[in-house]
Amino acid sequence: MHLHLGRLLAGGDGTDVTFEVAGETVAAHSYILAARSPVFMAQLFGPMKEKSMACVRIEDMEARVFRALLHFVYSDSLPEIEHDDDNNYDEEEDVDDKIAVVQHLLVAADRYGLDRLKLLSEHKLCSCIDTSNVGTVLALAEQHGCNGLKKACFKFLMLGSNLKEAVATDGFQHLGDRCPSILRELLAL
Repeated sequence: MHLHLGRLLAGGDGTDVTFEVAGETVAAHSYILAARSPVFMAQLFGPMKEKSMACVRIEDMEARVFRALLHFVYSDSLPEIEHDDDNNYDEEEDVDDKIAVVQHLLVAADRYGLDRLKLLSEHKLCSCIDTSNVGTVLALAEQHGCNGLKKACFKFLMLGSNLKEAVATDGFQHLGDRCPSILRELLAL
């Protein structure tokens, strides 16, 4: 069934709602969105229904993240992460960019009540933790109630010199500013 729904999204046949996301328009099927997400249900059919369902503006999200979210809604799987439009990537920047997209996808999943997508994103991030991103990933885990991801970050920080290296990163500074209680938890370990 997910294969057929994926084709429906890709083909664009029968779409009845358009989203404007970061200057791009993305067409979808309101009933499929509403069936998968309580937030889309309320936004498209409930009391907080958009005045004009013809075009719904999505704020604070990249178009590729929204497309990835739609891919999940229709196929129940994570998509291949799109590259940013910049063609001058090196491999390390590409990996960092993909991790950032998964982080944004986790936030979007939380925003739209897509618990399975949130868990899949959390699982993906657990396998990508390193000293350069553990601070931002840990802040994300704390802000969005991802206990498994938080535990994975703590476990990573307790290995070897990871904590010492991570503390020197901007992401860890961000963690201290956004989630000071996490630092207290780390000190208690």
